[in-house]
Amino acid sequence: MARKGIEVSIAMAEAVGQCDVDAIAAYPITPQTHVVEHLSELVADGELDAEFIPVESEHTAMSACCGTAAVGARTFTATASQGLALMHEILFIASNMRLPIVMAVANRSLSGPISIWNDHSDVMAERDTGWIQIFVENGQEAYDHIIAAFRIAEDPRVSLPVAVNFDGFILSHMIEPIEMEPTEKVQAFLPRQTPLMKLDVDNPASMGPVGMPEVYTEAKYIHEKVLCESLPVIEEHWAAFKQEFGREYNVVETYQVEDADVVLVIMGGLGETAMTTVDTLRQQGQKVGLVKPRLFRPWPTEALLAQFKDRKAIGVVDRAISFGGPGGPVASEIRSAFYGEDHMPAVTNFLCGLAGRDVTPADYIAMYAQSREMAKGKVRQEDYVFYGVRE
Repeated sequence: MARKGIEVSIAMAEAVGQCDVDAIAAYPITPQTHVVEHLSELVADGELDAEFIPVESEHTAMSACCGTAAVGARTFTATASQGLALMHEILFIASNMRLPIVMAVANRSLSGPISIWNDHSDVMAERDTGWIQIFVENGQEAYDHIIAAFRIAEDPRVSLPVAVNFDGFILSHMIEPIEMEPTEKVQAFLPRQTPLMKLDVDNPASMGPVGMPEVYTEAKYIHEKVLCESLPVIEEHWAAFKQEFGREYNVVETYQVEDADVVLVIMGGLGETAMTTVDTLRQQGQKVGLVKPRLFRPWPTEALLAQFKDRKAIGVVDRAISFGGPGGPVASEIRSAFYGEDHMPAVTNFLCGLAGRDVTPADYIAMYAQSREMAKGKVRQEDYVFYGVRE
């Protein structure tokens, strides 16, 4: 299939249209605006038969999504940064009510200071809202995972909202060559499912009522259980995606890890720069590899531990800060995964790329070198390093 040069945000919007959505609730915020802007054009031009709901805030956008999803409509929205933060209250409701909403998040730093550039602080502030959270690396992955997300979200075994995270500007505004699938093929991949729960005037029911102390803990237990048990179902649908479209996705992606003593860990769009750096280091005889978690929630502990087995050092690149904690969110999760294990490599946590600051191949080489030296005991173990900070 021929590739098409297209802006990644527009490709994602086209994917949403191909998925035959019923409702889109939207509020513009940089850098996700092009996604919903293009969807509004598709609806206005009659190319997409859907209800486009312009609202006055992201809080209302997610509230509207809850309403449309609750009546069985295939529902989509997109946001970023402060907009995602404004949705915070309703994100918990969407997931606990088991509403299969798909949301694209053009990851952008949170204020303050005010910044419109990319990092992962927005989504990491929402990591405990009970959503499935997927990270993509390039335009093809962004397009593909919108399609896969609807199939995952709407599976009755899952019935949870899914956030597809893509880097703001670094990815959202780039023009890339993308294989766009035929619409009929996409829709055949997405058969309509019977909703797990549905508001129906002919069969009245209550959704989201008060949870008294006698039932609240059990409700949270079920939510956690369903989210954790969604992992093999996600893998199942990604396998089906590969069979249908030929592109393979895994909960943890790897590059050059077979004999690596040291691995770098990174999520999102900076992974391709890191791959180039690994190639350079390999040419110099360095045993280095790259591990890229694609699925952040549910957290793929076993798949990650399998990649970390027998490594001497792990360098974790975090593009978000857990203020007052023992490092960045991803590094904290990785260290926690080793609890009870016999072997734990030296884990170095680098906080970098905040608000879109460049992370170059030379930076990755320096992070690799520091991780390697820590494994040798030549560098003091630190919880985290603000890489490249000017003091």
